[in-house]
Amino acid sequence: MSTTMPNISAAQVKDLRDKTGAPMMDCKHALTEAKGDLEQAIVLLRKKGVSVAAKKAARVTSEGSVAHYIHAGGKIGVLVEINCESDFVARTEDFKELVHDIAMHIAASDPKFVRKQDVSADAFEREKDIYRAQAAATGKPAPVVEKIVAGKMEKFYEEVCLLEQPFIKDQTISISQLIAAKVGKLGENIAVRRFARFKVGDVTATVAFVSTNPDSQPDEGGEASAPVAK
Repeated sequence: MSTTMPNISAAQVKDLRDKTGAPMMDCKHALTEAKGDLEQAIVLLRKKGVSVAAKKAARVTSEGSVAHYIHAGGKIGVLVEINCESDFVARTEDFKELVHDIAMHIAASDPKFVRKQDVSADAFEREKDIYRAQAAATGKPAPVVEKIVAGKMEKFYEEVCLLEQPFIKDQTISISQLIAAKVGKLGENIAVRRFARFKVGDVTATVAFVSTNPDSQPDEGGEASAPVAK
């Protein structure tokens, strides 16, 4: 079996860095592990970012930035607060780019909640009841109905929860994966704290924030438990 290491060129490393924003050495290591396959190297870097983000998730984020984005000739406006651990990182171009991209995404995609855990009890039960009624109408057995409902709820989360939505500039990754990549690059925990979205003519605005209710955490199966209504 050949043990020859692939010859990774500087151009390949630069191409991967341009596509992912990852540090040069991380790009070189990923390309080496992927034997020069660019797409596989991108996957490896994303996995590393998610892993790093998970390790740093419990770290306090007391710095950050509040930013705004105005879209469609002043018809849609967004305010968003994104936190990190230090003022140094908050002032980097990478962090500012992330904040801008998320604000722009919120303007375009109109999420209603930050995370799965923040979905209100009313919204959670309403959607689940609708999906259960639809599935039951097909005449399928109860266990199958529940599996259908679980699948539809995951799709619901993807539609209304910011962190679950596909990023508008790259539909192959979610907003949570976008953030994880920045965590891996910057070395600090990063979290979306809250956002507000206003649209001219709408009688109500979307205002979402991270819930601190312990009853809203995901259960062991990964599905968000309904928060206790207050």
